[in-house]
Amino acid sequence: MIQKIIKLISSHKIIAVLVLLALSYGGYWGYKKMTDTSGQATYLLAQIKKGTITASVSGSGQVSALNQIDIKSKASGEALWVNVVNSQEVYAGAVITQIDDRDAKKAVRDAEIAFEQTKLDLEKMKGLKTDLGSLRGVKEKASDSLVKSYDDGFNTIADMFLTLPDVMAGFHDILFTSAVNVSQWNINYFTDSVTKYDEKGTQYRDAASSAYEKARGSYDAVFSAYKNASRFSDGATVESLIGQGYDATKDIAEALKNANNLIQFYKDTLVTRNIKPVSAADTYLTSLNSYIGKTNALLLSLLSAKNAIQTNKETFVGTDFDIADQEIKLSQAQNTLDTAKENLADYAVRAPFAGTIAKLNVKKADSVSNGSAIATLITKRKIAELSFNEVDVAKVKVGQKSTLTFDAVPDLSISGEVAEIDAIGTVAQGVVSYTVKITFDTQDERVKTAMSVSAAIITDVKTDVLMAPVSAVKSQGQEQYVEVKNDANAPARAPVQTGIASDEFIEIISGVKEGDNVVSGTISAQTTSATTQQQSGGLRIPGLTGQGGGAGRAGGR
Repeated sequence: MIQKIIKLISSHKIIAVLVLLALSYGGYWGYKKMTDTSGQATYLLAQIKKGTITASVSGSGQVSALNQIDIKSKASGEALWVNVVNSQEVYAGAVITQIDDRDAKKAVRDAEIAFEQTKLDLEKMKGLKTDLGSLRGVKEKASDSLVKSYDDGFNTIADMFLTLPDVMAGFHDILFTSAVNVSQWNINYFTDSVTKYDEKGTQYRDAASSAYEKARGSYDAVFSAYKNASRFSDGATVESLIGQGYDATKDIAEALKNANNLIQFYKDTLVTRNIKPVSAADTYLTSLNSYIGKTNALLLSLLSAKNAIQTNKETFVGTDFDIADQEIKLSQAQNTLDTAKENLADYAVRAPFAGTIAKLNVKKADSVSNGSAIATLITKRKIAELSFNEVDVAKVKVGQKSTLTFDAVPDLSISGEVAEIDAIGTVAQGVVSYTVKITFDTQDERVKTAMSVSAAIITDVKTDVLMAPVSAVKSQGQEQYVEVKNDANAPARAPVQTGIASDEFIEIISGVKEGDNVVSGTISAQTTSATTQQQSGGLRIPGLTGQGGGAGRAGGR
């Protein structure tokens, strides 16, 4: 058969070659198909890192040739004096009027006192200062108290073994010697003497015997542990020894009670039958009652030592929380002081830029309210008048910094400051908008009247926070999550809590840690682009380094 195939191939060489080529191509095509990975997704990873996030809101409008702005008060009170008159030229920062700031100054003084007191309390806790001049702080004192409680606990154990050996020896002699009847142990004598009258005597004997054996075992075990320990042993050893000692003493006290029950039952049974008990019974009962009193006293001492150690341990651990809590209080006191100082500065109403007083609305002794117009200031300097929606304008405040760009001058970017915000919005086709006026920090002759202008107003800045690319954070219902991939396995979903965000980055409050790799995008055979981490510029604030984001949204996502 094989020879026929060879003969057939020899007579049809061209066909054989074509068949061979077809088989080779088919095998190659099948191999490529099986090993092709072009359809598998490739993850683009970004690392969770710390940096600065700058949140902002954006608006657009026109450049105004002549700036006219109402200088408004941020405080309320009586105008103590007015420093300008109509048509007077003023420089940027000039005081227009001074409002009575006595309450504001008192608030600053109170905040300073509260801050210094909170700071002093923290220094006392840390041992930096104390009322008596000692350098020992709360934590160090708590440590000393804990060490002392361990030492006192060991002393209690030592005292226990000054008492228990005599107790155990006397206890043994009461039950297991033949002092009453030379032919049998005392425990059996007391039992046999009453069983012919009451069979419960056997129950009392068995209870006393088993309780003694248990007490003996507990005593031997704690005594062995005591011999292997010293007052220099660690805290855990001392605590264990106190616990063993307490349990052993409790077993001994219980055994003494059972022995007392047996002998008292013996005595009572005979007396009720007008039979005189042996005199040793009273002697033994007196000794047992003395032993019970000693063991009860030891139990109280051991329990007191155990509780003292536990209390001092909790106090020592609690000092860390107390110090952390005091540090938070100090931070809050600092914030209160800063706010009080900022509020005090508002009582001096100043010109936001150089210009001419066109209209003065107050005089000395007038009552000024928050938001009232003090004066109208005009200048030839240009400003931007921009429109913001009701959501974004709620985040805008007078004094916030912004970046201005111009369609007509694409290479120009000017910094500015929010000078005025409309109190009343304008409604157009059911949409409410508010005009915000922004002053230019510098003037550029290329900027002309009525030119289109866009502004990004910085609403929040956070430094040294964990952040991830915006594209890495996903939402499902009310939950936000990222996909963490720190190994060869598939990405794992991790719920996160987010804070402020820019166009590029979003603050991660909890859910992942610095250095984690998260999926910021994927590339597959069906996609030719992916969401990736942006590395371009964006808003920058002078003096801040390591800024991680540009203009974008404010608040959680």
